[in-house]
Amino acid sequence: MQGKIVKGIAGFYYVHVVGFGIYECKAKGVFRKEKIKPLVGDNVEIDILDEAEKKGNIVEVLERKNELIRPAVANIDQALVVFAVTKPKPHFNLLDRFLIMMESKGIPVVLCFNKKDIAKEPEIQHLKEIYESCGYQMIFTSALEKENIENVKQLLRGKTTAIAGPSGVGKSSLINIFQPDANMETGTISEKIERGKHTTRHSELICIEEDTYIMDTPGFSSLYTNDFEKEELKYYFTEFEPYEGKCKFQGCDHVHEPNCAVKAALEEGKIHHIRYENYLEMYNELKEKRRY
Repeated sequence: MQGKIVKGIAGFYYVHVVGFGIYECKAKGVFRKEKIKPLVGDNVEIDILDEAEKKGNIVEVLERKNELIRPAVANIDQALVVFAVTKPKPHFNLLDRFLIMMESKGIPVVLCFNKKDIAKEPEIQHLKEIYESCGYQMIFTSALEKENIENVKQLLRGKTTAIAGPSGVGKSSLINIFQPDANMETGTISEKIERGKHTTRHSELICIEEDTYIMDTPGFSSLYTNDFEKEELKYYFTEFEPYEGKCKFQGCDHVHEPNCAVKAALEEGKIHHIRYENYLEMYNELKEKRRY
């Protein structure tokens, strides 16, 4: 029987099988031998040990499409990055770090700016100026007034989406709006893992429709983009792409080099200065990392 791991705690994995509910499973010893650790989001093959008690064993972890280290999760189709338009104002450096992390993993991003109801039009325009040229899909919502919520649900349908963002932006309010639609069967997880209530927050997939999962991701408050080299960073700033290969020097990093097409585009206002400043900061961090 095939299912998806929706939560893992203390060696137990909770596997959601569409139409059958949640099974509490352990991973067979063969995984330890092969050093495979099942992750939340993994599609797995399970053997049922006890149908009445909903207990089973994971016998195979199917091939992963992608995996993130922090939070540890696999097979994410897309990320919904939630920031507020205002109160608090977006922390652009944190937002860009998140975008870079997703770009480096090849995970598409939808940018969701919440609290539209208390935002002024210039604030909305400012965000559009920065991120529209990067090619990201943007959606402006109000969890309070349920504005654009249906559009977000449409984007989530049939996918596994990591929802991320700093605290205070209305992320929980959005998740709570999506959750009432959740299958009742996911509620059985909390009954099964009473002991889980006192543990650290883990990554958890919430099934909101038959094949639609969302994941509230703890641990995105500070991101360090240091699992790649500084030379790779430019490829993760999507708006640099049209200018690649047009600089005077081959392999130009768009920092100190003369006759740089990216810096010329920056001067002309085709690349936003906030994005470029964040690029420089991350580039220098990666450069420092290499020295140690």
